[in-house]
Amino acid sequence: METTPHRSFDRRSDQIAFRLGWRAIDVVATALQAVQPRRATGTWLHLLGVSGIVMTWSTMARADIPWPEVVQRLAHENERLARRPQGHNGEYFVVCTLYYTPKESGFTFERGFDATPITKRGLRGRKYPRDFLRSVKKEGFGRMVTPVDGRNYIRYNGGDSYAFASAATGGGRVLVPRFSAAMKFPHSILRRGAIVETESPDLQNVFHSNRWKIMDTGGGLRRWQIDCYYGEDEPLGPGKLMGRPRATTFEYAYANARITN
Repeated sequence: METTPHRSFDRRSDQIAFRLGWRAIDVVATALQAVQPRRATGTWLHLLGVSGIVMTWSTMARADIPWPEVVQRLAHENERLARRPQGHNGEYFVVCTLYYTPKESGFTFERGFDATPITKRGLRGRKYPRDFLRSVKKEGFGRMVTPVDGRNYIRYNGGDSYAFASAATGGGRVLVPRFSAAMKFPHSILRRGAIVETESPDLQNVFHSNRWKIMDTGGGLRRWQIDCYYGEDEPLGPGKLMGRPRATTFEYAYANARITN
């Protein structure tokens, strides 16, 4: 996006690495609550086994992205590709992460957010949920419930300043869900404007896409990291979960990437 302070990606280093569906936990929790103490011991033993899975999931959900391991593997795989007779030849090994545009409608007290109405410089006295503005600061843009002068978005300008915008943009162009992506610049090959095709079942399942245009950047992005734009959604939850769209628990995936232009 045009301004880079919001792409510091402090959110990336402390994001949780989900591997199970969030809604599955709700199902298990409901099942546990439905069981009465007088029920048969066998039933309890079965549900205790399920709760063990939940405990394992909870432990895993608190885990950070293992960046030292990720960086080491990226370096190793790309060195291996570079040693081939033809060198990289437009092919790279990358890690793909996700960013999105949060929607104000999801930031409510009922969902556990700090929805206290506040204003910031550039918002002309208009007030928005505190956590919504925090999320805009991290993601760069956020979609408002009520347009202002025909503009549907709030943009983070850096510092403590915001502005109203007509669209979520990056590199001077409107971000396209499941197509726009960000990388660390400068990069001699994976450059701004490059079209990249990725091979990753995980990425395909989440984004239903394997083709990306590098048009955005971020100060906290790492080498060989491609941050893929998911689109607009309400946040998954408060706290660390604000950096995840509600529709998916995807955090990262390795991929083989090839430049096509």
